[in-house]
Amino acid sequence: MTSHSSSIPAKVLSPELSDLAARLWAARQGGGTVDADAVTGPQSAAEAYGVQLEIIRLAGGDVAGFKVGSTSREAQLKLGTTEPGSCPVPAAFMSRSPAAFACDAGHHPSVEGEFALRLGRDLPPRSADYTVDDVRAAVDQVAGAIELVGTRFAGGLTDKGRLLITADCSADMALVLGEVHAMAPGLDLRDHSVTMRINGAENGAGTGARALGDPFNVLAWLANQQSRWGRGLKQGEWVATGTCTGLDPVAPGDHAVADFGDLGVVELTLDRG
Repeated sequence: MTSHSSSIPAKVLSPELSDLAARLWAARQGGGTVDADAVTGPQSAAEAYGVQLEIIRLAGGDVAGFKVGSTSREAQLKLGTTEPGSCPVPAAFMSRSPAAFACDAGHHPSVEGEFALRLGRDLPPRSADYTVDDVRAAVDQVAGAIELVGTRFAGGLTDKGRLLITADCSADMALVLGEVHAMAPGLDLRDHSVTMRINGAENGAGTGARALGDPFNVLAWLANQQSRWGRGLKQGEWVATGTCTGLDPVAPGDHAVADFGDLGVVELTLDRG
């Protein structure tokens, strides 16, 4: 998979926020949690994204794509927000199915089945907003995906809010891509069904419409966010567009399978951290 530098101008963080980034990165690498009440948290979206970009720098800076979260109403309610959030996905945390990732139960891990879209060309910064038609024309491949989500903050996602979760890499833990298919003209993902099974038992289910009404709406949102920040999106990057199946809790030792019908299945095993 292609990887790029994050290419986003570095944010000047306070020593307290730099320390927060280091603590969150250490917990992501080696397990353990961070007590949100014992650290100085971000006070604005700019500070929150600054913390996550420092984590990406600590991870080596190689970006294989992006995840977009809070694309469903229920996820937004959980975080007390009205809009999505994004985070670059380091190349080391993106894999192909079947995959296995170490998992700390203290991070309250869950799995989400979602569509991933690959850019066949750059979407560079520009003054005009990107439309859904613009971003659709730039996509050359599609795949089913499982995102492993959770937070390094003690106590899980509840009551953390948008800023803390954004700082914590928008709850991203790992992304697993399934079978890759050429993006067929006119492919409509809105009614495409996805089912999640954990240890053989059916859990969440839904369609592409759960992600802002259409996964391509999500891609347009991200393209415009990154355009405003002067980065844009790069050829070869994958974008995970938000859950179609909801948030299904998992534990170390579990095996998750997301079924995307004619787009194939995605498998993830949760190793013990």
